[in-house]
Amino acid sequence: MNNKPFALALAAVFVSGSVMSVSAADLTSSYEPPAYNEPSGPSSDWSGAYVGLNAGTASDKLNPFSSSSDFTGGIHGGYNTEINGVVVGGEAELSHLGDAEVGVRGGTLKERYRVAAKGKVGAPLGNTLVYGTAGVAMTSLRDNGATEGPDGWKPGWLVGAGVEQKITGNLSGRVEYNYTQTNDVRSFRAGTTSEKDIGDHTIKAGVNYRF
Repeated sequence: MNNKPFALALAAVFVSGSVMSVSAADLTSSYEPPAYNEPSGPSSDWSGAYVGLNAGTASDKLNPFSSSSDFTGGIHGGYNTEINGVVVGGEAELSHLGDAEVGVRGGTLKERYRVAAKGKVGAPLGNTLVYGTAGVAMTSLRDNGATEGPDGWKPGWLVGAGVEQKITGNLSGRVEYNYTQTNDVRSFRAGTTSEKDIGDHTIKAGVNYRF
């Protein structure tokens, strides 16, 4: 009996099986399932320049809904830097106070505009920033009825606190409270001159765009 055809057939089966095995191994080793990348949220880094808009109420009483309160709105811009887990920065603000009334002896005056320069120190809590602020302010005052006030701008100081929350990588929202005091405001009524330190409370909500 001639075994040559049988041997050739057996060799062919062996080679075929080896090739298929190697091909299957290559397919198994070369395929890798796509990696899952979790969508990234807003960055927790608060460093950089920003600009924003704000609106709220101003009043010489702490109650923002008192009869003496009025609508206020403004623009602001500043720069923050984060150092060892603390955010420090500065901000400038221009506001229209909506003729909010402030009490003086014998009457009231109206506050019209304010320019403020503020420093800021805050604690970043991920995408939330809790901060305090303080600085200087210049306020323009107007007469109110029979009560006359000073001409031009009067200097003062302010303190406050706020909370800012990141919405996207560049956009954030905030709420801020400020107390501003203007010293030695002279007023005139019925031939009488008086001088007094006046103060107001502002509560503002705003949005910031960070560069």
